[in-house]
Amino acid sequence: MAFEERKAQIENRIAELTAHMQKISDDLDQPLPADLEDQAIDLEDDEVLSSLGLSNQKEVGLLNDALKRIAKGTYGICAKCGGDISPERLDAVPYAVTCRKCMG
Repeated sequence: MAFEERKAQIENRIAELTAHMQKISDDLDQPLPADLEDQAIDLEDDEVLSSLGLSNQKEVGLLNDALKRIAKGTYGICAKCGGDISPERLDAVPYAVTCRKCMG
């Protein structure tokens, strides 16, 4: 996959995650119901949503770092050994900084 295609793929993923984080934020902004049992369920749901939001934020940061590596011309190059990161690994983990051999 060419770097321009990879860049577009990463930008699309960032847009998806950003939209998902906005939905999570909107859901978290909803007022709690009056019923105490429903409040307890909503609070538990809010904890899960918050965790998902943090996970999405982390992935967006990693993807933005990948875009920076594309711009610098270092994308797809292992940070440890300097070898190529396989296209299959980049398909699975587009923000990978190490090859399969060095990731362990």
